Amino acid sequence: METPFVFGKIATDKNFTDREQETAHVISNFESLINTIIISPRRWGKSSLVHKAATTACDLNKDMRICALDLFNVRNEEHFYSLLAQTVIRAASSRWEEIVENTMKFFSQIVPKLVFGNDPINDVSLDFDWEQVKRNPDEILDLAENIAKAKGLKIVVCIDEFQNIAEFDEPDYFQKRLRSHWQRHQHVAYCLYGSKRHMMLKVFTDSSKPFYKFGDLIFLNKIETPYMVGFIRERFAATGKQVDDDTCRYIVELSENHPYYVQQLAQLSWLRTEHVCSREIVGEAHSSLVEQLSLLFVTITETLTTQQLNYLRALVAGERSITSTEVMYRYRISSPTAAIRSRQALVEKDILDYKAGEISFQDPIYAYWLKYYYFAK
Repeated sequence: METPFVFGKIATDKNFTDREQETAHVISNFESLINTIIISPRRWGKSSLVHKAATTACDLNKDMRICALDLFNVRNEEHFYSLLAQTVIRAASSRWEEIVENTMKFFSQIVPKLVFGNDPINDVSLDFDWEQVKRNPDEILDLAENIAKAKGLKIVVCIDEFQNIAEFDEPDYFQKRLRSHWQRHQHVAYCLYGSKRHMMLKVFTDSSKPFYKFGDLIFLNKIETPYMVGFIRERFAATGKQVDDDTCRYIVELSENHPYYVQQLAQLSWLRTEHVCSREIVGEAHSSLVEQLSLLFVTITETLTTQQLNYLRALVAGERSITSTEVMYRYRISSPTAAIRSRQALVEKDILDYKAGEISFQDPIYAYWLKYYYFAK
């Protein structure tokens, strides 16, 4: 029997829960060609939200095209330009002849080389002479706009892991070049998101950066408990198993409403359930999940300094005034400056989230492991 919960990949159809307001918001932006930036901690469902909005927007408008690219392994401008060009060409073409036609029509200063694989639509790459691109990148940066204008299309370019451009050579200069082109486009919108929240914040909320106020900034919140409870109950029922609302709430509580972990813990609980799921089953599943991730958590923890560990120990103990003399003495934090530096380093490592003066763990299972396994020894 297929498991009814999905995590670690894009959630679609019945596996996509709630986010109704955010989905409607993003769809509206796509239809109106409003640039959109989505920021949240990792594994909160950004990619699933964008996929849902993109699919719906295309269903509503036959002239809408979605160009989706992922910068996960992209570390320089050359790779970025190549990936952007081939993804735009592919999104705007329905057959391989059209790919060739568009490539010949919309490039004049740059001469690309087309390489086709076994699947000529989905397995196609463009190679460029990097020296030509460096002299004139405009054709690639304006490619989506030129194609959309010529064909009467609306194109939305969705870029995942966008924060990686901050690690290119001369990142500010590169970002200025992108914005100088993209802000003039009338037939294309850009949806930019990524998994490193602190880096995305630097790119889009720092007034000194080129992408400051580039578009509509959306901060995702956690999915509220009632939606999670209803989703878990319905997915259990769809496979002939039962779980009451109290047990569903226990799953959500242990996962602290983290979408990825709610799905994972629900699945582990479902796998252990023959007919009726109970709190005891959920507790066993949660212990199994913590044990399963222990090696990863050990690896993460070994990269931390003593001061950073002391800061985390105070945090998981429930301390809030960590820079107070009493707390610093109790947890061996050397100074207020050391505490602030530790917090900043932990935010940059995507271990902590610091928002509106509130500090929280991005990974609730890691926080649990620290409190009941690592610091409890």
